[in-house]
Amino acid sequence: MKDYRLHTPEGVRDLLPRECAKKIEIERRIESVFNRYGYYNVQTPTFEYYDVFSEDNGKIQQKHMYKFFDREGAILALRPDMTPPIARMAATTLKDESKPIRLCYIDKAFRYNESYQGKTREFSQAGVELLGMNSDEADAEVIALAVNSLSAAGLNEFQIDLGQIDFFKGVLEEAGLSAEEEEEIRQLIENKDFIGVEEFIEQFPIASDLKQLFLDLPKLCGSIDVIEKTKNLTNNSRSKEALEKLKRVYEILCDYGVEKYISFDLGMVSRSNYYTGIIFRGYTYGTGFTILEGGRYDGLVGEFGRDCPAVGFGITVEQLMNAINRQKIEIPVWKVDTLLVYEPKGRKQALMTGDLLRSQGMYIENSLIHGDIEQNKKYARSKNIGGILYFEDDQNVQLINLMTNQTIRTTVEELIQKADKGETE
Repeated sequence: MKDYRLHTPEGVRDLLPRECAKKIEIERRIESVFNRYGYYNVQTPTFEYYDVFSEDNGKIQQKHMYKFFDREGAILALRPDMTPPIARMAATTLKDESKPIRLCYIDKAFRYNESYQGKTREFSQAGVELLGMNSDEADAEVIALAVNSLSAAGLNEFQIDLGQIDFFKGVLEEAGLSAEEEEEIRQLIENKDFIGVEEFIEQFPIASDLKQLFLDLPKLCGSIDVIEKTKNLTNNSRSKEALEKLKRVYEILCDYGVEKYISFDLGMVSRSNYYTGIIFRGYTYGTGFTILEGGRYDGLVGEFGRDCPAVGFGITVEQLMNAINRQKIEIPVWKVDTLLVYEPKGRKQALMTGDLLRSQGMYIENSLIHGDIEQNKKYARSKNIGGILYFEDDQNVQLINLMTNQTIRTTVEELIQKADKGETE
């Protein structure tokens, strides 16, 4: 019989010290970029009423949510995505704030992904929401922030693909398909199922040039040149304006100096009842999934009773870490560099000096092995600790370098003087 106490549930896992330190460092770098752009941190409840995440209010299907009941019988859900709770916050507690409102977060989300998908069911999202402004400048700011966040995290090679949901909506308007037919063709295009698109569109009596556009949609990707090329493929005013918006946003991104990371994918047609304008995704090699998703969702805040345009993105931190690990990118993290060892007569002075050195930026571990310096050396080497401060008494200290096997004898007074001058590292 399986002893469940010794295992974690499917889809979740432990983070061991070094990996946890790396994750915290990556999140710290990303958060620093968010804050430097003027985005303020917020936190929302880990679980909310299910209605906040109903399929009308978000992009997550019900089957992917963890749901349960409270004592009054209300349906609750672990948050599967950070954006709907922030939209709720914007429509309620922040409704009177001056616009635009810039918010950021780094927190856990939960989705009941199938195990074969290779995704965890508990994961960290790091993202921003820019609320109260519908403009090309707002879209470009958020995309530039996405680029700079991935760069700060340590990635060197990645790509942000831009799309425009209004371009697709304009093509659908021209075709005159039903809602069910629109969703079917959307899924085929989203999955880049070329044969499926061709078989599906042949069922309908629409103009040959429009049929060809549907067939071309999954292939309309690449550099800025694809925008000019696509303008000649449609006469729909909504689609043409969407292309113009993409072009204007790209021009602003060039001013940000991030154009080398930007590509276009007009076949990116995420759920059209959620996104209302520009959409984008981040890719890099070393992971089979997107590491970043975002876009404009002007209708979402209105679902909570107060209209407010918004644009944002979320980074899946675990996917980003997978890519960083597979690309063998080194992320320096803190480690204990000194073991503090003392004899009984030197304990008080050792502990006081240890705290002084920590205040200078050193990472010092107190030894719990007393009376045997050789055992302490063995322990320190097993932990890859480079040096030992050995207080023989309250006056005399040995500085033991385990990398060179050199020992320097000094006094506590001299050691403190060096610490005050920052000469102890």
